[in-house]
Amino acid sequence: MNKNIKLAVAGAVLALSASANAGIIIPAGEWTLDINGNVNAFANVTKGKGTDTTAAAIGGIATASQSHEDQVMGINTGLLPAWLGFTGKTRQNDLDVEFTISMQPNVSENAAAGDDVTPKNRQAYVSFGDKSWGSVKLGKDIGIFASDAILNDMTLLGVGGDAKASGNKTTLGGIGTGYIYAAWKGQVAYTTPNFNGFQATIGITNPNQNASSAVQTLYQDRFGLEGKASYSFSGDVASGKLWVSGASYDVTYGSSGASYTASVADVGLNVNAGNLGLTGYYYSGEGVGTTVFGNLAADSNGVKRDSDGGYAQVTYVLPTKTKIGLAYGASNLDRATSSDTAVINKNERITLGLYHPITKHLNLVAEYNDIESRVHNGNKGESTTGSLGAILFF
Repeated sequence: MNKNIKLAVAGAVLALSASANAGIIIPAGEWTLDINGNVNAFANVTKGKGTDTTAAAIGGIATASQSHEDQVMGINTGLLPAWLGFTGKTRQNDLDVEFTISMQPNVSENAAAGDDVTPKNRQAYVSFGDKSWGSVKLGKDIGIFASDAILNDMTLLGVGGDAKASGNKTTLGGIGTGYIYAAWKGQVAYTTPNFNGFQATIGITNPNQNASSAVQTLYQDRFGLEGKASYSFSGDVASGKLWVSGASYDVTYGSSGASYTASVADVGLNVNAGNLGLTGYYYSGEGVGTTVFGNLAADSNGVKRDSDGGYAQVTYVLPTKTKIGLAYGASNLDRATSSDTAVINKNERITLGLYHPITKHLNLVAEYNDIESRVHNGNKGESTTGSLGAILFF
């Protein structure tokens, strides 16, 4: 994992310094190699409430009751995929040079042989720079917009929403119930030096050209623009981070040919005081949809829908070193027109989680998630999920 993800995960584990160890460090001539990652798996039991399946078909996250069974069970990777990363760093010609390549194999599919899983490759980038003027990154990495939302979500170490079955996909965590997925994007990005805690990143990204029934076809004739700025602080009483980010894409809607600019912005704050941690986050966008960028972003005529949402989270580390967390998140999607009623209105989630370290690398995780999905026409779906598993970092 890259440095930002490693630091965020380390903080989410327990906010203990022992959890922030680097991976397997190997000196290799002028290079320092770091082999790092995680393995995780969770047993999930999901029970739908009621029999309505409409919400799930038009953007809902809750799992409806099944006609042939009372509940759905699965063994699955959580929100954070199983990870194997390779990072190399060196200092040459007054430049800090780094590369990262990673792959994510995840837990097996429910096929006959149990091995029908194609590993994902979420990172492949090179960066160079110096602390005096900043750094440049070229390649594939987590998106700039909304990346801090997912990296500060406590369910990053667990399951969160959409855990209804096993397979080669990760669960959703708080994606779609509090924030839009940052995704993994080809990008060229510049990050400023750290000015006493303040730092900013701006970049161009590959435009997302989606072509599925849920994520309408979006033809984009320019690079996406994404950026963020943050301020990290530390004092005797509290430490934390304040951030803002945004994104803009030029979209031509596939089915109608309508053109518009999709734009979104967010703000977030994480504060830690002793064993107590607080996180608040909010986003608002036009034509970006919900859950993933472009999902239900416009109606069939290309009239874009507004959306917003956020989450609030409180955690506390008990004397046993167990972290207990409670979170509420919601994502809202407005109608494009007054007659646009057969589309999701709100996905909301309540999460109660326990995260306990067995060793400085291995953590047991137990979560309970309650999800509700409401449609503009009044239909709704509800489901609850209990999860128990473990996550190992190296």
